Amino acid sequence: MNEQQQLNFNRIAAAIDNIHQHHTRQPSLDEVAQQVHMSPFHFQRLFTEWAGVSPKKFLQYISIEHAKKILKEQASTLSDAAFETGLSGTGRLHDLFVSIEGMTPGEYKNGGENLHIHYSYAETQFGNIIVASTQKGICYMAFADDAGIALQGLQLHFTNATISQVTDRLQQDALQIFTEDWSNTKQIKLHLKGTEFQLKVWEALLKIPQGNLSTYAEIATGIQHAKAYRAVGTAIGSNPVAFIIPCHRVIQASGTFGGYRWGPTRKAIIIGWEAARSGAV
Repeated sequence: MNEQQQLNFNRIAAAIDNIHQHHTRQPSLDEVAQQVHMSPFHFQRLFTEWAGVSPKKFLQYISIEHAKKILKEQASTLSDAAFETGLSGTGRLHDLFVSIEGMTPGEYKNGGENLHIHYSYAETQFGNIIVASTQKGICYMAFADDAGIALQGLQLHFTNATISQVTDRLQQDALQIFTEDWSNTKQIKLHLKGTEFQLKVWEALLKIPQGNLSTYAEIATGIQHAKAYRAVGTAIGSNPVAFIIPCHRVIQASGTFGGYRWGPTRKAIIIGWEAARSGAV
C-alpha cells in the first residue's frame, strides 16, 4: 500500500470499528464521519468506494445479523436460511474451489522437515499479507502488518522447513480470491499442517457461504462434536490460511463478532465487504 491507501484503510477501519462497537444505538453518518475527522460527504464517498456499500447499508447489515442471532429460529441455522433464500448461489462458495490435503503424520510431526516452502508478500484491500506454498498447495497465509513478524510466524509454523522468498503460480492463483475474479482461476489447493480435528474444523469453515455467518456451536455440531465448541474455537484460532479458510465468518452466539487472529476491526471489514458482494445487504 502507498501512503494514501494506508491512510484510507486506517480511516475506514476506524469507522467500521466504531459502527461495530456502537451499532445498538444506530450512530448517524455525521457521528461516524466526525470520529474519523472527515466531512460526511467525503466519508460517504470514501466508505462506499472502499467497502462497496454505503455506511448506512453496512450498519443495517451489522444490526440484522445481530438480531438474527438473538431471535434465530429453533430448527434452522444461518446456513440453512441462506441456502433456502438462495444466498449461497449469489456468491462463489470456497468449497467449490478449494481442496484440502493434510500433511502426512510424519510431515506434521517433524515440523515440515524436507519441505521446500516458497513465500511472498502481496497487497490486498484488507492490508498486506504473506502467502506461502509447497509443491502441493498453499500452506500459510496471514495478514502482515509487519513483514518481519509475519515471516517469523511462518518460520515458527514450519520450524524445520527450507523457506525461500519466491513468488509462484500457486500463490498468484490463490490471491485472485481477493478480487473475486474466478474466470481464470484453477482450483485452489491447500497443503495444511494440522491435527485430524483441526482439519475437520477448517473444512467446515469452507462450507460457510460468502456473506453469511456461523457460530462456534454450529461448527461443533456440524463436525459431530456438539460439546466441543471450546476446542472448535481453539482450532479456528489456529487457522493458518487467512481469508481463504474463512474463520472470520464465525461469531459468538450472542451476535457479537468476537475476536480474530488478525484483529477484530479487520474481521468486521471483511464481513461487511463480503456481505456487500454477496447480496446480503
